[in-house]
Amino acid sequence: MGTLLGDLSMATKLKSMWKERLSEWTGGSGSLREVAPEEYEEAASMAVFRIVGMTCSASAASLERAIKRLPGIHEAAVDALNNRAQILFYPCFVNEEKIRETIEDIGFEASLVENERIKQACRIRINGMTCTSCSSTVERALESVNGVEKAHVALAIEEAEIHYDPSLVSTEKLLEAIENAGFEAILISACIGEDVSKISLRIDGEFTDESVTMIERSLEAIHGVQNVEINHGTDKISILYNPDVTGPRNFIRMIESTVFGNNGHIKATIFSEEGVRRDSQNQGEIKQYYKSFLWSLVFTAPVFFTAMVFMYIPGVKNMLMFKVVNMLNVGEIIRWVLATPVQFFIGWRFYIGSYKALRRGSANMDVLVALGTNAAYFYSLYTVLRAATSPDFMGVDFFETSSMLISFIILGKYLEVLARGKTSEAIAKLMNLAPETAILLNLDNEGHVTGEEEIDGRLIQKNDVIKVIPGAKVASDGYVIWGQSHVNESMITGEARPVAKRKGDTVIGGTLNENGVLHVKVTRIGSESALAQIVGLVESAQLAKAPVQKLADQISKFFVPLVIFVSLSTWLAWFLAGKLHWYPESWIPSSMVSFELALQFGISVMVIACPCALGLATPTAVMVGTGVGASQGVLIKGGLALERAHKVTCIVFDKTGTLTMGKPVVVKTKILNNMVIGDFYEIVAATEVNSEHPLAKAIVEYAKIFKDDQENPAWPEARDFVSITGNGVKATVREIKVMVGNKKLMCDHGVSIPDVAEELLAEAEEMAQTGILVSINGELVGFVAVSDPLKPIAREAISILKSMNILSIMVTGDNWGTAHSIAREVGIDSVFAEAKPDQKAEKVKELQAMGHVVAMVGDGINDSPALVAADVGMAIGAGTDIAIEAADIVLMKSNLEDVITAIDLSRKTFSRIRLNYFWALGYNLMGIPIAAGVLFPYTRFRLPPWIAGAAMAASSVSVVCCSLLLKNYKRPKKLDNLEIREIQVERV
Repeated sequence: MGTLLGDLSMATKLKSMWKERLSEWTGGSGSLREVAPEEYEEAASMAVFRIVGMTCSASAASLERAIKRLPGIHEAAVDALNNRAQILFYPCFVNEEKIRETIEDIGFEASLVENERIKQACRIRINGMTCTSCSSTVERALESVNGVEKAHVALAIEEAEIHYDPSLVSTEKLLEAIENAGFEAILISACIGEDVSKISLRIDGEFTDESVTMIERSLEAIHGVQNVEINHGTDKISILYNPDVTGPRNFIRMIESTVFGNNGHIKATIFSEEGVRRDSQNQGEIKQYYKSFLWSLVFTAPVFFTAMVFMYIPGVKNMLMFKVVNMLNVGEIIRWVLATPVQFFIGWRFYIGSYKALRRGSANMDVLVALGTNAAYFYSLYTVLRAATSPDFMGVDFFETSSMLISFIILGKYLEVLARGKTSEAIAKLMNLAPETAILLNLDNEGHVTGEEEIDGRLIQKNDVIKVIPGAKVASDGYVIWGQSHVNESMITGEARPVAKRKGDTVIGGTLNENGVLHVKVTRIGSESALAQIVGLVESAQLAKAPVQKLADQISKFFVPLVIFVSLSTWLAWFLAGKLHWYPESWIPSSMVSFELALQFGISVMVIACPCALGLATPTAVMVGTGVGASQGVLIKGGLALERAHKVTCIVFDKTGTLTMGKPVVVKTKILNNMVIGDFYEIVAATEVNSEHPLAKAIVEYAKIFKDDQENPAWPEARDFVSITGNGVKATVREIKVMVGNKKLMCDHGVSIPDVAEELLAEAEEMAQTGILVSINGELVGFVAVSDPLKPIAREAISILKSMNILSIMVTGDNWGTAHSIAREVGIDSVFAEAKPDQKAEKVKELQAMGHVVAMVGDGINDSPALVAADVGMAIGAGTDIAIEAADIVLMKSNLEDVITAIDLSRKTFSRIRLNYFWALGYNLMGIPIAAGVLFPYTRFRLPPWIAGAAMAASSVSVVCCSLLLKNYKRPKKLDNLEIREIQVERV
């Protein structure tokens, strides 16, 4: 999905930026401004290149800058994860060959991708599916549509996710394909790209068609609006727009001011589409089944009592046995009249489901129910008509069988839907985290607050400044521009302890502000927010099938036809056995004949078999497991990741940002002459402030403590700045030539290194620190040691993994000395250092060749090749950027203990899946023979059809309830007993 959405988002980004950037670009001569923009819009071309050689986001950024420097390039987007570049350019200034040569001159291989197609994804709600046979039918119907790349249909949540080519097929065609297969389809959402948002507004008031046309034109004129659609039947306006440029408040303001001015006769509000949301659909289904069951109970209860209870009460029995016409008695008439509406009105859903299934050449649970209840009802109808026309016919009706079967099956479906709704509680809780309202601050040009107003939370726009008071939820993602407080992020990341927030810190929408007032500038809204991405990721996980689900899919193909064959064979065997007197007549109940006994056995077999339990065994457990993981800050991307994670035998850890904090700090300073430490760091910081290297940033940050103004320090000007890749930097500060870097940099420039400096470098390497040398005017004057401290409980986490019989290995691009030092400190024995990204991936493949199931834990960017190569990729440190497509599992809290939680949860979930399959298969393997009468010759025990139907209904409910027990999951006790140490940084 990530690649498809990545393609779409890049294309959307290029198209949406077209009109904004065209007027700014002059091609170096300004001549472009003299031509009408429309002419160049038509002349612009799109090219997609596949790039080989990108190893990280930094290389992608440098490539993007180089491409944009070419004349005639309108926009370029480089995707490091998918190794591709998408470029919008003007052929009159530059061509594809020139672009390709530029890419290769930088050091990458490039090839033009012909006929590149943009893919989209949409989600569709499907009503009417009863078992895996139905979901498989829908999948086949969708995949047969030209333009559909793949389709996932989830029976448990009754939804489908379809990836398709919009140039070949539309969402309307997809809905039509599902409906032609015999199911109701409702479009939930269509992905339109990360840089485009969609909102629907409702207009109320006095207006005409001319007014609506004026509204449409006014909205289209707003900068950033890409498309406007108006549904005149519902007065609904759908708007596609660029959220970086405009937002819903602007649309509402425009609508309310355009038509009637100051009269105020028109009002615009956000259009609520609750009708297609999963929770409202689920509630509607629950109410429908509940109502059907109550009505069936009204009719079925009297049928049951007249057949099973009143016949044993002497006075009532005589009344029920009163003959009306020939041998037809009052009891039979009552049961016939009451059973008929249950069979043909309340049970009509089974006829519809059977017809649709048979029309598409398959059979499902509805076919079994319809056949079983029809056999009982129409045989009973035959006995009633025969009794009414014959003076001596003695027959037994089974009206209670058909009506009770339908009632129990509807009760089972009601309980199943009720329980199934609880499996999605994790998503519902996440969706409800966003507050309904927000306090919007009005600022003047200098940034001072001039007023505030409470607005609907859905009306927040990018770059708004919102006020978050103590006890309120943060309305949207952003960063703090004023104030300090502690924010409870447990509902998003699972981190129990409140996190301190001050100016410059990021906050996540939906988290709870505890004790201070914050002013937050909004950076991400709608589908871009962390909360929306988490919800989307969990929903996608619940749609993705685990490989073990294939077992149920295979069984479902022949399950129903086989059950029908066994049922008919059972009836025929018992019927022939009775006719040929192969068993004594004393076996036949006094109220029956051999044909009726055989019929009961056949119906019992038909209705006790349950394909639903098999179909629900895996998806319900996956839904609950992924939901529980999300609540604990572990986002698992579907059943495949769960199935692989429970088999992991080896974990490969990256070092920086995974085992360590990923944020270097200065831990030691040694000045080799008589300089004052403040003067020393002022010169060093003035040199390093021009560098983007993490070590340079650590030195500059440390140097701030020697300045009076630590937030905005002023550094001396550095001239002739040069960055020497892999070695360090040099510049001239206050007419002093300064060099800051490693030993090689000093040696290359003829700076002698005294023994004391050599000893300091050796000591730093032994302690897993990076030693940095400083020279002034060719003389070595200082030494700075920078360290990336270990994460809390890193050693303990590795120890627990060893106790779980999981091998831990560290693969890093750092030097051998530092790597060995870190490995010793955390307890890892196997180390591979100085490894490039592609070499990390090769190491993963080597371990797989040795028979290991390998998990890779990294930051998801530089480690992306290894994350993809591993059986399970775990992205760590992704609290607000969870869209890391290379990983299978995202650890929100960046804690190593969550690696253990992820593996343990996957083991518990898969254990539950096995238990579900054991129950579902065991139930059918045991229930069908008992219903067929295997025990009858020895025990005279037979299973009446209505009890068989109740057992069938109970089997599905029991599987769902078994999965729901996962909601009580507790992480390993070893983790609860750990004492999280503070990060110790020793400064010298």
